[in-house]
Amino acid sequence: MTPIAIAGGLALGIVIGGISGLIGIGGGAFLIPALIYFYGMSQIRAQGTSLATLLLPIGAFAFWTYYKAGHVDLKLAMLVAVGFTVGGWLGGMWAQHLSAIVLRRGFAVLLVLLAARLVFTR
Repeated sequence: MTPIAIAGGLALGIVIGGISGLIGIGGGAFLIPALIYFYGMSQIRAQGTSLATLLLPIGAFAFWTYYKAGHVDLKLAMLVAVGFTVGGWLGGMWAQHLSAIVLRRGFAVLLVLLAARLVFTR
């Protein structure tokens, strides 16, 4: 992987981890579309890579099935996982200083924007 790809993977993990720590969601709702739009992955490769990112806490068996079928970018998944750890910690700390209404509205806006993007793009 190039240094730019390494930095991008770590940055993606930090951003998605930050969102997850801030509003309590991230993996499927934000990581998969990010892998599709920013890395040009197919849906199935993005799903496999997302599962590899969350391997230990959630998806060991599902990951293994995707991995055997060749639908996982293992290097990128590891980079995103490292960034996710840092971002989750930072987002969790930030969330402690925001009101419940700000967190709820921020969560709603992100979900609406994500849904609109998924509905209106190919």
